[in-house]
Amino acid sequence: MRHIWQTGQVRCYDNKGMEVLCAGSNQDGEYRVGQPWPDIRFEVQGAVVRDNLTGLQWTRDANIGGYPVSWQEALAQINLLNRDGYGGFGDWRLPDRRELRSLMSYQARKPSLPVAHPFQNVFLGWYWTSTSAAIHPAYAWYVHLEGARMFYGGKDQYSLFWPVRGTGNGLLAVTGAARCYDESGREIPCPGSGQDAELQTGFPWPQPRFVANAALVTDKLTDLVWARRADATKQTVSWDQALQTIRELNQGGFAGMSNWRLPNINELESLVDCRFHSPALPADHPFEELQEGYWSSTTSFFETDWAWVLYLHKGACGVGHKPGPTFHVWPVTSLPGP
Repeated sequence: MRHIWQTGQVRCYDNKGMEVLCAGSNQDGEYRVGQPWPDIRFEVQGAVVRDNLTGLQWTRDANIGGYPVSWQEALAQINLLNRDGYGGFGDWRLPDRRELRSLMSYQARKPSLPVAHPFQNVFLGWYWTSTSAAIHPAYAWYVHLEGARMFYGGKDQYSLFWPVRGTGNGLLAVTGAARCYDESGREIPCPGSGQDAELQTGFPWPQPRFVANAALVTDKLTDLVWARRADATKQTVSWDQALQTIRELNQGGFAGMSNWRLPNINELESLVDCRFHSPALPADHPFEELQEGYWSSTTSFFETDWAWVLYLHKGACGVGHKPGPTFHVWPVTSLPGP
């Protein structure tokens, strides 16, 4: 599978948050879909840490600015790091939302980073990305290091920043961002802005991205196959009901296949196009009956009676209380490997 990496979740939890055996659970911790993490995930190279999963290099100091700053101030401080050649490099940037999410472990909390990570001065708060929020361009996406939530905040608010550099190894795809905005949400020319839409780091999307038939949609970027009708239950359900729906689809051989699963949070997030909102999908997507919130198979390790959810109108990654009948089900499966 391309451009999807494992979430790091290796345990499974029931509706009450109690740990259960993963075998037969149909949860993220059982399937562990995506590129496995290398045995040595991080390598310290002086003031820089190389992530061997993505090939990106991060400052070892996760609070290099020393105090929270506005979004524009974060971009300006990146320019100063480049001017001064921090760590021997002059091509630092503010990470886009996929780059920052790639550091997260969904089997960790406080911080939500892989166990035994080598980073220093990690702050349990919000970290800016270079990606503006299409739904509110005066806001930018940020990630909370306490538990890995990703939402958007006003660019005039104060958060930390964590510089990254390098082109990576092709695992991460571009976010889709194509326009640049200032702190007021006014569109500005991209050159020299340091924003996601200017740099567009990551693997480019194939054209066309989606191939559809009556019941299925194949995403040529990831090789994931999604149900074209993005609402398997036609109503909101609890997390247990979502997992049971997948079992029933497999028992009935929906669309001629019996290997459907509830997607993990990285699979769901891979659909997001940061150019758009309501829904946050490519404009030419072929999906039908789209809803606002979708359950993932990934438990929130911060509170294990909650599970991760994609808020599709916004493109946000948040959580939902497992017992509540509050979100929808979007089945996924994978193309056979080579």
